[in-house]
Amino acid sequence: MAEKTDLQSNENFRADRLPDLSGRTAVVTGANSGIGLTTADALARAGAHVVLAVRDTERGRAAAATVRGSTEVRRLDLADLSSVRAFAEAWREPLHLLVNNAGVMMLPRQRTKDGFEMQFGTNHLGHFALTNLLLPHVTGRVVTVSSGAHRWGRARIEFDDLDLTSRYTPQRAYAQSKLANLLFTLELQRRLTASGSTVRALAAHPGYAATNLQNGTANPVARALLRVGNRFFAQDDRAGALPTLYAATQDLPGASYVGPDGFGEMRGGPTLVGRSRAAGDPLTARRLWTVSEELTGTRYPLPSGEHQDAV
Repeated sequence: MAEKTDLQSNENFRADRLPDLSGRTAVVTGANSGIGLTTADALARAGAHVVLAVRDTERGRAAAATVRGSTEVRRLDLADLSSVRAFAEAWREPLHLLVNNAGVMMLPRQRTKDGFEMQFGTNHLGHFALTNLLLPHVTGRVVTVSSGAHRWGRARIEFDDLDLTSRYTPQRAYAQSKLANLLFTLELQRRLTASGSTVRALAAHPGYAATNLQNGTANPVARALLRVGNRFFAQDDRAGALPTLYAATQDLPGASYVGPDGFGEMRGGPTLVGRSRAAGDPLTARRLWTVSEELTGTRYPLPSGEHQDAV
């Protein structure tokens, strides 16, 4: 069971004081650098066996060598649904924790191998398919990393133009993908509850954390500003990983959203945070789920009444 916690008292939460995770298995996507690697390291040091699910296995093995604990590296390209299916089909053992961490940020217009807009396809559809395909093995929880960007420009899901072909900007596409992460979490938890499952779906965001994610930003001026911000204002990846670790290990309600408790949720200790009205709309969440099933060819797999063990 997860360690009980006072939801208002997080100032003492530290990555090196997680509950004992011995005997548990965790998958962390995008775990070869930044918050993903920090998350993997903390979980492994707490006793979990951690699978680093990465696109570049050579980089993944180099990252795994820095982790203190039990690890393995498996290939996963979230921008290629055939890779997602291969990863899931090879999975045989119980999975206590799935951390949907990988992502791309504010890229110039690109497409995934399956033809989807790259940010929506990677950040949302890839993780949507992975979660549904692995869910029969999951016994604890699913944590999906979103972002405060889900609020940018009153972001919404453009159902009539998900690829934003007529009005693409890197910022709009990123905001839509991060909004989709929260709606996915909301609807996943609704389905888990309706199925009688004790698995929990939660979301987290790191605040303003200095990671490699910003390096792919399309606008050179934005990249320069982000480099300055990373150096002087951002918290490091260890602090940025705390909301994910909090969501992964503490006794929180399903569909919780965790972020930093400081000004503007930019930095600070992990706590429950709010979300935009659009991110809490159950009708939009259900519609997005249906569309995502159609686009990925994956379905929610748990029959009604199925129970699983909680972390």
